[in-house]
Amino acid sequence: MRTVLKGNGAVAQAVRMARTQVICAYPITPQTSIVEELAEMVSSGQLNSRFIKVESEHSSMAGCIGAASTGARTFTATSSQGLALMHEVLHWAAGARLPIVMVNVNRGLGPGWSLWADQSDSVAQRDTGWMQIYCQSCQEVFDTVIQAFEVSQRVLLPSMVMLDGFFLSHTCEDMDLPEPGLIDGFLHPLCLPHKIDIAKPAALGSMVAPDRYMEFRKKIDLAHQQALDVWRKVDSQWSALTGRSYGLLDEYRMQDAELVLVATSTPASTARVVVDGLRERGIPAGLLRLRVFRPFPAAALRNALGNRKKVVVLDRSCSYGHHGAFHQEIKSALYELRPAAQPELRGVIAGLGGRDITAEDLEEMLLRAWRNELSEAVTWWNTLPEAVLR
Repeated sequence: MRTVLKGNGAVAQAVRMARTQVICAYPITPQTSIVEELAEMVSSGQLNSRFIKVESEHSSMAGCIGAASTGARTFTATSSQGLALMHEVLHWAAGARLPIVMVNVNRGLGPGWSLWADQSDSVAQRDTGWMQIYCQSCQEVFDTVIQAFEVSQRVLLPSMVMLDGFFLSHTCEDMDLPEPGLIDGFLHPLCLPHKIDIAKPAALGSMVAPDRYMEFRKKIDLAHQQALDVWRKVDSQWSALTGRSYGLLDEYRMQDAELVLVATSTPASTARVVVDGLRERGIPAGLLRLRVFRPFPAAALRNALGNRKKVVVLDRSCSYGHHGAFHQEIKSALYELRPAAQPELRGVIAGLGGRDITAEDLEEMLLRAWRNELSEAVTWWNTLPEAVLR
């Protein structure tokens, strides 16, 4: 069915069509319309789900943990400070191996107070044990939420699906929604092996002695490693049903690229136009969009970026006193390449707090790298006056 939806509306439709059983909700801009639409669906009978209104994002995730522990398909959504408030219980959700799906509408953290797109909120949660997927379009948002329910229940890890605040959350796109029966056939029933069952009483969250604690953490790490292949398989199965596939990485004009921009989310859409323009000028540019960030596709990145001449990594967040987080992790992955295959790697931080990342900005990043005008030792803060940088 062809329709027009905003990114937040696409999330709500995906949650409805996944027949989610429990929704825990607390509003926060620019996420609020997701839970508003879901509340209306539950109230009108379109969605047979338990909608739990809570007093904070911390309580929202706590409610999800309780519901998921009974084997219910569970969802919530948040942004920015709300995600930060959840931080403590995010560890509990992953540690308990619960297949919760959450959408985070990326928004800058305060202070200064910001309502606009910035990936600092989700990047700050990268070590909580949650899988993280970054979307470029409203269609991809819908498809990824459906995929996340399936991947999470296969590997027993929670998923965090990201879309840029306002750029996607409040922008309308032409979309294709599958028939509900197709989703029913795609999603397997949730079978949680350690669910709370009154017929089989058990204790959850008990103290773990030092001689067992590391074993639990190793199992989470192994599940993330296995999840890379599961994401590939689920994406391939989704492609067979819908004709849409995204992969762990999304490549554009990469076959003979010598100058590569690595980006995530909506800036990658703009980057395609920039790459086309540079190609017309004889510069062999390409784009690599990082879609799945956790688990981290290190081997796939080495395969895609090895033997390139120059790589520029765009971060919409900052790890203060160091590089952007994506820059750090890609540098770590490429370090395992033999020296002759390692590209010259540079990092750019841009778009914090919702500042526009224009085609001109992206072109400048790539041209400066191509001309050897970006220092290896310093991450360049794009669009800031030189006086501010000193």
